[in-house]
Amino acid sequence: MRASSSIPVETRLAASPGPPTGKNLPALRRALLRWYDQHRRDLPWRRTRDPYRIWLSEIMLQQTRVAAVLDYYRIFLKRFPNIQALGTATEDAVLAAWSGLGYYRRARNLYQCAKELVRKHAGRFPQTAEGLQTLPGIGRYTAAAVASIAFAEPVAVVDGNVERVLQRLTGIHLTTPQSWQHAQGLLASSRPGDFNQAMMELGATVCLPRQPLCPNCPVRKWCVTQPSSQNANGTIRMEGRASSPGGTLTRNQSRRVRKEIRCVLYQRNGRIRLVQRPRKSPLMPGMWELPQLSQERRRTPVPVPWRTFRHSITVTDYTVHVHMAPAAKGQWTWIPVANISHFPITGLTRKILKAAGVI
Repeated sequence: MRASSSIPVETRLAASPGPPTGKNLPALRRALLRWYDQHRRDLPWRRTRDPYRIWLSEIMLQQTRVAAVLDYYRIFLKRFPNIQALGTATEDAVLAAWSGLGYYRRARNLYQCAKELVRKHAGRFPQTAEGLQTLPGIGRYTAAAVASIAFAEPVAVVDGNVERVLQRLTGIHLTTPQSWQHAQGLLASSRPGDFNQAMMELGATVCLPRQPLCPNCPVRKWCVTQPSSQNANGTIRMEGRASSPGGTLTRNQSRRVRKEIRCVLYQRNGRIRLVQRPRKSPLMPGMWELPQLSQERRRTPVPVPWRTFRHSITVTDYTVHVHMAPAAKGQWTWIPVANISHFPITGLTRKILKAAGVI
């Protein structure tokens, strides 16, 4: 429906039967599941009910786009095909397989959880969300996702996408507890895993933050949030405060920090110099990276870098100058290039080595 730009965001659609209630819930559930069956993306973790693979995908997808996860998911499963293989590996081997995906605390939590499952649970996942939350690194969302998808427990999940869908459906700025309560009320208990994934898929592909594709929404007639305008390409522009159900829910953005570093890429006889970050470092502990030029060397004129990279970690934006030179003081180690895949290297190091054709 094309709406006048003067209509407020929080307006009931004239033809809408209203927000989801007990009377129209069955129809909403059928519509959403039918849409999901026809339009869901073909993702590898949706072709299985193996709790290990579902759990792995949920951890990898935290703060990471689907497109970035696909290759890592495949490679990780090739190296660690089951919970026994992961739980009996070394932390460095797990970090090496995770290298480049970022947010390495996820990998460490994944490893700790796998070890506990192997040692205390005979490699078997608890089949309820409550039981899964007793494991290290598994919170309410991940526990509900695994329990509903792998074990068909009728428990709802709420992530950012689901929260946005719920706020627009109801027209209410829901608190976190209210979001979980509403999600549980909507849940189709006959297909809880599919319904949860359908809600997430709807938020990820149709009910977008700023320009939702309302004409394509399978539950639009139950949605009380009125779009403010429609563009020529069929997308909807939402206006209003960030806290409104039709707007975008935003977080306070921290001020970006800019830093400049210089590092050395030096190869010889099929080996490369790398240094290991301290095990107690607050940032990427134990990871391997290229040596950096010492402060003393930086005070003297340095040659033109081979290449300059831009790289961001959390709130810090780095300008990284890479030099092809043998001079690098410090506790560096010669690593055979053929063995680099077995070392947990930082994402920046991986980016540089790929650009140089080393890996």
